[in-house]
Parts: sequence; structure tokens; C-alpha cells
Amino acid sequence: MSNRKSRDEERIRARQSREDYNVFSRLPAVYAASRRQGQRFLEIGGGLSILEWRTLWDLHEVGAMTIRDLATIQRTDHSLISRALPSMVQKGYITMERDTKDGRQTIVDLTPIGQEAYAKAAPIMAQRRASLKNCFSDDEIKNLVYYLDKLENYLRISPDILLDENHANLPDAVNERASSNFKEPIE
Repeated sequence: MSNRKSRDEERIRARQSREDYNVFSRLPAVYAASRRQGQRFLEIGGGLSILEWRTLWDLHEVGAMTIRDLATIQRTDHSLISRALPSMVQKGYITMERDTKDGRQTIVDLTPIGQEAYAKAAPIMAQRRASLKNCFSDDEIKNLVYYLDKLENYLRISPDILLDENHANLPDAVNERASSNFKEPIE
């Protein structure tokens, strides 16, 4: 604890400068900014939530699928999607039916109303993705995805392993491919 009674602007700037390189503090800010921007785009595109948009987009692109499939594609928690889907059913965007082959699974499908909501939001969200490509080259996006995959691999490693001083295989664990679309960085 400090005995200082006044602000030290130089120390504040120095601390901020160091925090600019703290990946752990930057990720929540980037995530929040992405969500805020996405929500503003979706307000223009018909008022869908981010999760509603992602679900309608996935169903439009792929067709009927299970809740688990949606969670896997969206890289999110199964229960988060499960809690949001009943509201989407009430709005008439989707249907949910028990899988006839596996009664434990629920099949989610797009309705005509859901297709209309998708069609209204899709051009706006396509503009968002296109505008990103105006700021980043294809190679920069591929590199960003590479580093995000690598960081995600690191973040999935148990603290027990990271705290073990004999973790010689750590780079191998971090560099393992997280998905089939994992790309090496562009040189």
C-alpha cells in the first residue's frame, strides 16, 4: 500500500503502457468491444442478439443440427445456447425437436420467420466482415487466427502443468492443432 496522497500521472502512464502488453487484460476489452460493435450492427439489421444472429447464421449455412453442434461451431458453452433457444422458439425463429435417432439430443432448425430475420441481418453483418478486410489483409487475418488458436491452446492447459517447473513439453502442447482449420503463420 502506498502513502502517496496525490496522483502521479507519469506512473499512471507507465502502468498503462505496461498493461498495453498484458494479453490477459487486453482480451476482455477486445471481446467487449467486439460484442458492442456487433450489437450495434445487429440493431441496424433488425434487432437480433449476437447469439440469435450466430444461431440463425449457422442454421442458414448448415441446416438442422443439434445444440451441441451449435455450441461447437460457436465455440461457446452448450448451456448458454440451451438457455437462449426457447426464446428463439417463442419468437418463431427456430424449431426444436427430439432427435429420433438419439432421444438425448435436440435438433434445432430454421423456420421461415428465422430465415427472414437472417436475410435482414445478413447484409449488415457481411458489411462488418468486409470492413474488417479493409483494415487487415488476408495474411494478417490468417496470422491473427493462428495466434488466437495458439493462445486458446495455452489457455486450455491446466494450471497444475503450468506451475510445474518441469514442463519441457509445454511448447508442444501449446502448438498442437486446436482445429482442422489451424493454419501456420504467414512468413
